[in-house]
Amino acid sequence: MNITISGKNVEVTDALRNTINEKLGKLERYFTPDTNVIVTLSVEKERQKIEVTIPVKGRIIRSEQVSNDMYISIDLVEEVIERQLRKYKNKIIDKKQNAANFQKAYIENDYMENEDIKIVRTKKFPVKPMYPEDACVQMELLGHNFFVFMNADTDQVNVVYKRKGGTYGLIEPEV
Repeated sequence: MNITISGKNVEVTDALRNTINEKLGKLERYFTPDTNVIVTLSVEKERQKIEVTIPVKGRIIRSEQVSNDMYISIDLVEEVIERQLRKYKNKIIDKKQNAANFQKAYIENDYMENEDIKIVRTKKFPVKPMYPEDACVQMELLGHNFFVFMNADTDQVNVVYKRKGGTYGLIEPEV
């Protein structure tokens, strides 16, 4: 695996680099040697964040972990990615096409899937054009964490969502 490490507001020391290589190196049993792993470390006040992105053919495996200690965040991100790989193995790999980035032993090994993804409810609702700010107000009135709406400016379906710290995010389709 090729691990690329960068830092935002943090110096990537040799100790951090070694710890990341050691922890994420455990994932080598799943991936081929030419798989790229992108690691970004950042610090904001007391938040020590690590983001790991592994692009594989047709999919992106990603985890972001935050704690008050970077080494704890590194431990957590490795555990989460490994759990994702075991849990969603059959969904991540289409054996005919998307197996190129994965080790043969991983592909052939059967992992127990804890739970299948099942849609248990479908909800339909009228979509009225509104501005993102109005959608945020509507989301708050409903007590939801996100709200789907038709953007009055673009006539496209958008999503507003609550972020940590009381701020809001907007998801727009890229055409």
